Amino acid sequence: MRFYITTLGCPKNTVDSEMMSELLRQAGHLPVGQMQDADVLIVNTCGFIEAAREESYGVLEELAAIKGRRQRLVVAGCLAQRYGEKIRRRVPGVDAIIGTRSWPEIVDLFTRLDQPGRDRTMVLRREGNLVTSVRRHAQSGSTAYVKIADGCDASCSFCAIPLIKGRQQSKPPEEIVREVGELTAEGVREIILIAQNTTAYGRDLGMRDALPDLLRRIAEVSPAPDWIRLLYAYPQDVSPALIEAMATLPAVCHYLDLPLQHAHPDVLRRMRRPYDMDRVYDLITTLQKAMPDLSLRSTFIVGFPGETEAEFEALLDFMAEIAFDKLGVFAYSAEEDTPAATLPDRVPPEVIAERYERAMLLQQDISLFRNREQVGEVLPVLIEGSEEGLSLGRSYRDAPEIDGVVLIPGDYPPGEFVRARIVEAQAYDLVGEVE
Repeated sequence: MRFYITTLGCPKNTVDSEMMSELLRQAGHLPVGQMQDADVLIVNTCGFIEAAREESYGVLEELAAIKGRRQRLVVAGCLAQRYGEKIRRRVPGVDAIIGTRSWPEIVDLFTRLDQPGRDRTMVLRREGNLVTSVRRHAQSGSTAYVKIADGCDASCSFCAIPLIKGRQQSKPPEEIVREVGELTAEGVREIILIAQNTTAYGRDLGMRDALPDLLRRIAEVSPAPDWIRLLYAYPQDVSPALIEAMATLPAVCHYLDLPLQHAHPDVLRRMRRPYDMDRVYDLITTLQKAMPDLSLRSTFIVGFPGETEAEFEALLDFMAEIAFDKLGVFAYSAEEDTPAATLPDRVPPEVIAERYERAMLLQQDISLFRNREQVGEVLPVLIEGSEEGLSLGRSYRDAPEIDGVVLIPGDYPPGEFVRARIVEAQAYDLVGEVE
């Protein structure tokens, strides 16, 4: 059968979609570039927060309304895992639902889609193990995400991920190294390691310092990746060994995504984030001493239950003091069955929106300040594409999709590195000229 996959949500879903596609290809099914040409439409959904759920439902409802009589609609991902029965009720046109740990059964599901007498909607949401044996092929140009673990053992009061994905399961390091080798052999230049908490990698396997050891093994792959990037590092798990590996391995980008979520100790306590701000300050100082050119990213939540104006102001003060190179802000969303959803003193929606705007405006000024520091610097830039006479690329300072780009006059081949002198700074992007 011919299939078309729509992927919503985070890079972890992107990896799962690529794995599903490869399993289907190996079984003789054919991916197509237009949904009207497909026999089966697969939507890999996000169910992390309310806005993501509504986006997923919107896509499902649209596809259910326009799909052809013989087309089948399959729902995968986090929304499918947690809200399978609700999907059946809300989107009657769905033919099958397959959860986050059941997607390896996608080939079997395809064989059953048109079986006589099957249930109107098949639901596969069994608890399974993390799949490690699917061969990876480069599907996204010169950059590839590699999921090193799935699930999460943390107990943050606002987060539904442990309810959706279960406890952490780490991939064996040899499987990750094999996967990276398959990708670099096909021309991938940048490997981005992802998990719910990358810095907890290997703990469930009984390993110590597993992530720095993994970085060293990946750096020795042949052909070696030019860049290795880390996302989703938790501050309490950033070890001296990891900092040393990042600082000394040439391929590891001096870039760290460190989601802190807040800066006031009382809010952190209500969030059940297991660290204090003294530890955070010490960690940032250590990171910047080891890597003076570090690009530091974080994310924060505004409007968490009980957040006072003084607590929010403390967050703004911290943002201004640290001056993060990159930063994302989320408006708090109460998630069903999470401890935070039952906390008192809910912040009114209009106050949450106002705080979100203030935080984003502050970060816009900080980002411009940080970008202006780059003017005159010469940076390696990985070209990703071009439009209207400009090539678009990224330096080590920017992760795909969530950060900015470097704009370079001229037409340079995607997947190639150029050395660009930065000549102009914008709020989120840089302008460079090839040396």
